[in-house]
Amino acid sequence: MRTGSSSHSTLDKATEENFPVAPFFLPRAWRDDLMAVYGFARLVDDIGDGDLAPGGADARHLGVAPADADDRPLMLDAFETDLRRVFDGTPHHPLLKALQPTVRRCSLTPEPFLGLIAANRQDQRVARYETYEELLAYCELSANPVGRLVLAITGTASPERIRRSDAICTALQIVEHLQDVKEDLGRNRIYLPAEDMARFHVTQADLAAPRGSASVRALVAFEAERAGSLLNEGTPLVGSVHGRLKLLLAGFVAGGRAALDAVAAAGHDVLPGPPKPTKARLMREVGAVLRRARREG
Repeated sequence: MRTGSSSHSTLDKATEENFPVAPFFLPRAWRDDLMAVYGFARLVDDIGDGDLAPGGADARHLGVAPADADDRPLMLDAFETDLRRVFDGTPHHPLLKALQPTVRRCSLTPEPFLGLIAANRQDQRVARYETYEELLAYCELSANPVGRLVLAITGTASPERIRRSDAICTALQIVEHLQDVKEDLGRNRIYLPAEDMARFHVTQADLAAPRGSASVRALVAFEAERAGSLLNEGTPLVGSVHGRLKLLLAGFVAGGRAALDAVAAAGHDVLPGPPKPTKARLMREVGAVLRRARREG
């Protein structure tokens, strides 16, 4: 395997996201910085999920024997060590080398990156969430740091914008969980709160079925409504910024709304496979979010 080829396969996953990661209309510097952050976030998720490219290149970059590449806690520890070199030294992994100029140019701090690593460590220990509040605390680590990094890269962070961004990012994480119920169960993870499953009389066996029962679909609809409310709470963030950043943030919100529409169009039956929005639907949602931002502005 060529050195760094695993980095390319990691970044290639940007095309699979519900919303554009670094669209063409952004300034080149922003695109580069956003892709550097995406590379970090994608790689730490791939380590946590055991989805690294075969061949052991990532392990070698991190100073781990390729035979130990499947030891997720060990790999996450090595990854955190290399992340700290981004702020004080020279990192070894190509994706972290690519991140270092962004960190310096944008004066980024370690905290959001450490949050994403902590979320993946939690995934190794916690496979079920009893309450919605526990799930929100997980999203504080797994999703919200990404929005905070976007605000930091674009120089637009403020307490109110961070609050709105957190609502959007948590919503997007919940939407992703709804789309990926079957895939997550295959990893022995359930991100539907146990108290909600009990309320709707849904068991783990129900989630393993080929199609969702009426109870499963009612549970998914309930969680989707929660995600929609969080998107509504965060949407004023779009109207608080200007120019191309407004379009980027509208794309994030629209990605979540279009995904929720796709889930609804599937009758909230996510078990046959993740419902995905069409590009046309995404563009219509972008327009709707921008119109709403103008009205609220």
